[in-house]
Amino acid sequence: MNSSQNTQFLMLGLSDVPDQQVFLFVIFLLMYLLNLVGNATIIFLVRTDPHLLTPMYFFLSNLSFVDMCYTSAIVPKMLINIVSIDKSMTLIACISQLYFFLCFASTECFLLAVMAYDRFVAICNPLHYTLIISRKICILLVVCSWLAAALHSLLHTMMASTLTFCGTNKIYHFYCDMSPLLQLACSDISLNKLLIYTEGGAPVLIPFIIVLYSYVRIISSILKIRSTDGRYKAFSTCSSHLTVVILFYGTIAFMYLRPSSRTSVNYDRVLSVVYTVVAPMLNPFIYSLRNKEVKGALKKVFTRKKNI
Repeated sequence: MNSSQNTQFLMLGLSDVPDQQVFLFVIFLLMYLLNLVGNATIIFLVRTDPHLLTPMYFFLSNLSFVDMCYTSAIVPKMLINIVSIDKSMTLIACISQLYFFLCFASTECFLLAVMAYDRFVAICNPLHYTLIISRKICILLVVCSWLAAALHSLLHTMMASTLTFCGTNKIYHFYCDMSPLLQLACSDISLNKLLIYTEGGAPVLIPFIIVLYSYVRIISSILKIRSTDGRYKAFSTCSSHLTVVILFYGTIAFMYLRPSSRTSVNYDRVLSVVYTVVAPMLNPFIYSLRNKEVKGALKKVFTRKKNI
């Protein structure tokens, strides 16, 4: 190994202004705790309430678990860096964080597509729903989502681990992402870029196509329903999921499709906060506030506690 190669990186985070550190720490700690409590509550309700033992809520509980892991791969280290004088991260730790970030982010994309497919079958083919979305198929879809995401992230992190880093070791971000790492590499990154341009977008693009196709069919079926109550009931079954999809994919699209500028680094960091911290925190509240079954299960839990 070259003796001049960097084995540690300096994570500059969201801000280097001392007066903002306490504020950022409190805000991100609260959002992280809300993420854990909200998503853990969804998982608990799905596992304990018999009315939520359906494919839709099985997928929702898995999404909640991914959201917890997704944020946990980034926020704890970010909080430590905010209050710590030493903001360094070893190369191994950085590559490891990159792997888990890519894995959980890709799994999130695949699960959102699976949930869209579930709603598509429920609304467009309700008579065969139990046959198409069986328990075995549910488990298979979730396992395939995790496996595809793990292989995708392993491929990219293995390629990143072969790079040589020298010169500056400052990462203008609050976690190890692929783009900041490639900017610091002093070895040839042509293969890494080729991989990103070819396979890199697959975990986002393929699920997005599935989601888009599913909702085109769903909206088409809903518009064919004559009664207003029927349309509202059909749309309410997928409104929460659609809200989560718009929040997640909307942020990613705005980040990667907008033209670059001198202030793109700062914008990228702010937008990254939305889909790595804010969106996973909001997901359980979106599903609980707009879902009668989840609210009903939550009321039962509080009722039991009062009666004890």
